[in-house]
Amino acid sequence: MTTSLHTAAFIHANLYKDSVALMRVAQSLLAMPGVVNATLQMGNPANKDILREAGLLKSAVQDAGPSDVMVVVQARRADTCDAAVTRCKAELAGTQAGPQAADATRVVPTNLAMGKAALAAANLAQISVPGPYAAAEALKAIKLGLNVFLFSDNVPLAQEAALKREATRRGLLVMGPDCGTAIIGGVPLGFANAVRRGSIGLVAASGTGLQEVSTQIHRMGGGISHAIGTGGRDVYDAVGGATMLQGIALLAQDAATKVIVIVSKAPGAVVAARVLDALQATGKPSIVLFLGHASTLPKPAKGSLVRVAHTLVDCAALAVKLAGVRRSAPPAYGLPKKPVFGKGQKYLRALFSGGTFAAEAQLLWAAAGLSVWSNVPLNKDMELPNPRQASQAHSALDLGDDAFTVGRPHPMIDQAARIERLAMEAADPSVRVILLDVVIGWGAHSNPAGELAPAIQRAKAVARKAGRNLAVVGFVCGTETDPQVLSAQEATLRAAGMVLAGNSANAAWLAGEWVR
Repeated sequence: MTTSLHTAAFIHANLYKDSVALMRVAQSLLAMPGVVNATLQMGNPANKDILREAGLLKSAVQDAGPSDVMVVVQARRADTCDAAVTRCKAELAGTQAGPQAADATRVVPTNLAMGKAALAAANLAQISVPGPYAAAEALKAIKLGLNVFLFSDNVPLAQEAALKREATRRGLLVMGPDCGTAIIGGVPLGFANAVRRGSIGLVAASGTGLQEVSTQIHRMGGGISHAIGTGGRDVYDAVGGATMLQGIALLAQDAATKVIVIVSKAPGAVVAARVLDALQATGKPSIVLFLGHASTLPKPAKGSLVRVAHTLVDCAALAVKLAGVRRSAPPAYGLPKKPVFGKGQKYLRALFSGGTFAAEAQLLWAAAGLSVWSNVPLNKDMELPNPRQASQAHSALDLGDDAFTVGRPHPMIDQAARIERLAMEAADPSVRVILLDVVIGWGAHSNPAGELAPAIQRAKAVARKAGRNLAVVGFVCGTETDPQVLSAQEATLRAAGMVLAGNSANAAWLAGEWVR
């Protein structure tokens, strides 16, 4: 229990580290046996608020400044905690041997201008620094004539809007902030999957949504020309869909792109209208998926080039059809027989790593008459009071949300938080079905199924020992050409007792059917 943990907290002053670097250090510490929590955050007010909500804002780090790193480590034993602190300080100080240690003469660029000078042909900067610094770095890149892939989050909305106005004025593209994935000319950025090149172009204000649609297109025999991530807030009326509209214009001009696909959670009304008009003006067949907004979109006029999709897999199927691709036969997942559950088992608990999967599932369940609580609810009346502590009734959690990633890497990189929550839900005698997504590809965990499988087996064994039958349903977002290999991941999960569906919508539907 938390009260028995040994805690150490300290400030590493005047250290400028990007969020990915800090996440990697945290992951290294969490890999040490007995280390329960390891959080490294820049000392800005937003990160202090996150630590405070998690109960980790210790007095030793309260006075950290925006240029300081706050470190909080918790372990089951005092000596383990001390060892973790020693390792953390060494890694932050750079005393761990690195791949460049043997090349002492190499001059490593320390800013964007040096990088641009060293690589004159570069036209894109990938930025992953703490939110308070991200807009300034992105603006520097824009002034150097670079397009920007902005992985950082916690960038103020007004700064995002200003960045995109300046980039548009200069004819440049800003993907992000909080842009998790893109594929430009076949080159993956952030989290992305190995998909074949082809004639379908995507613009998405959704990272995992882009991944699911692009992988399903690949699995159906289609291919991707470019996949442009915009960041989730791009479709807010305050930002105006700046990057989404630029992306549509770029794909309209691209000879290799024959079909344009838009994926987003519900946009602002003004942005939705602009996007539909822009798609019609391209003269190319297009599909739009606005999750949670499809019912309020005007029905396309007869002869319109724009089609409306309702789920991620339907979006992919429409795109492949419009591209004129002969669709590959899908693998047979089958419809398993509904298990027999105990009288007290009533509820569904979904543990997602992708926020878009959580949104799509909630829409499908609402249509089926299920009321589902969530930490990212589409219906604000169904917001979980304390998602870190407990679920209630039917619940769907986005474990990639800030409330769960403080002190831990994202669940697409490290499954530890999901494994803990899986055990908690499995111990609840009222739970009937647990739903999991598994995302593979570049940037993701090297073997997520291998990490989850023992936890699934333990969860089912706990229920079985108590005389219950716990169903674990899931799907894998990925392809055979991803480094982790789709079929290998599915085989491992199936052997552990997971009932697999071929896509996110079918998995949500099946889980919902089994609790109705």
